[in-house]
Amino acid sequence: MTKVGFEKKVVVITGGASGIGLAIGREFGKHSAKIALLDVDKKTLDEKVKELNGDGIETMGVVCDVTDGAGCKKAINTVIKNFGGVDVLVNNAGITQRSAFVDTDISVYRRVMEINFFGSVNCAKAAIASIIERRGMIIVISSIAGFAPLLGRTGYAASKHALHGFFGSLRTELKQDGVSVMFVCPGFTKTNLQTRALDGDGDVNTHPQSTTGKQYMPEDIAGEVYRGAVKNKRLLVLSPVGKFTQFLTKVAPGIYEKIMTKKMKSELMR
Repeated sequence: MTKVGFEKKVVVITGGASGIGLAIGREFGKHSAKIALLDVDKKTLDEKVKELNGDGIETMGVVCDVTDGAGCKKAINTVIKNFGGVDVLVNNAGITQRSAFVDTDISVYRRVMEINFFGSVNCAKAAIASIIERRGMIIVISSIAGFAPLLGRTGYAASKHALHGFFGSLRTELKQDGVSVMFVCPGFTKTNLQTRALDGDGDVNTHPQSTTGKQYMPEDIAGEVYRGAVKNKRLLVLSPVGKFTQFLTKVAPGIYEKIMTKKMKSELMR
């Protein structure tokens, strides 16, 4: 397996001002990469860019709403103008939803898909010419829900499955250009993603979240992502629960669904 180095490489991270995105930026930065954080939250973005630069990590920030295709193109062009190109695009920006399908407005599904799926496509489209030129990498932050069903999160699971379909197919188109694609499927991770989960009406869900297995910290995920990228991995399933789920959904999907539903049923209780 070919190993990849990231010293002086330009790593662009969407949703980079907090959580997993920020931790990935810090991790790659510790290994001498140049970091470009893209985020819609200007105040937090400015604070974190200043913080990383203060730690000796060459970092820039660009305000970007990933649902705006033209805005993504402008943001990526700003990175290219300042850093010379894009070697790695980390599609991390995302949102989740926790509600039963029968109680969920279609607008909620559209919102989740616009951010999680089309946001990733928008940024990939904007950066792809530079990534091809530099024989770079696309890292897709997915989820266990990207390959297995998850009760109460039909919209979230749909968006993650869509990412696998799109970027898995894109990988086959880009292989001849020396571009690699790595999927990352974390388990439950302590970030603000869950505190901002959409309810069925589009408001923030205040119902307690159900989790299975250990809840990881963003720094745990970031370290695994960096090591996986160095090894040019295709897929990272990071938690024991995730690996068990991956196995069980292949050999006994009915059993997996029964176990998962029992663990997660409180999601839909009122």
